Amino acid sequence: MRRRRAPKREILPDPKYNNPVVSKFINIIMLKGKKTVAQRIVYRCFDIIKERLNEQDVLKVFNKAIENVRPHLEVKPRRIGGATYQVPVEVKPERGISLALRWIRDFARAKKGKPMEERLAEELISAYKGEGSSVKKKEDTHKMAEANRAFVHFRW
Repeated sequence: MRRRRAPKREILPDPKYNNPVVSKFINIIMLKGKKTVAQRIVYRCFDIIKERLNEQDVLKVFNKAIENVRPHLEVKPRRIGGATYQVPVEVKPERGISLALRWIRDFARAKKGKPMEERLAEELISAYKGEGSSVKKKEDTHKMAEANRAFVHFRW
């Protein structure tokens, strides 16, 4: 028997842009509880984006980048009669955003030789343009789900 589901925590909007998604991104970037360092990285990253794209509304770029990375389908393993099937399921919007932010962070961290804010800015700009590693990850996830469409009837 499983225990009850944990309640959803409300994420407060960030101080500069008053946006809960930016706040979530700061929390995802944060290491060892150092929130001010994470905020500095994200805000500098936004300044770099503003500079490189000559765009006044950075949030528009940020949201478009997330939308381009956010998966709509994913596969979940499901055991049926001793065999494990990869069953395609739709991704809830909240989970989709979390996955997108995590993928952007992971691919930015994987690059080396530049400050984190520059790597993040590059990853967000390429995601905004619909290219880059994080968008490729989304496409791969969709391909996996498409390839396993035969097992869609195992959804629960």
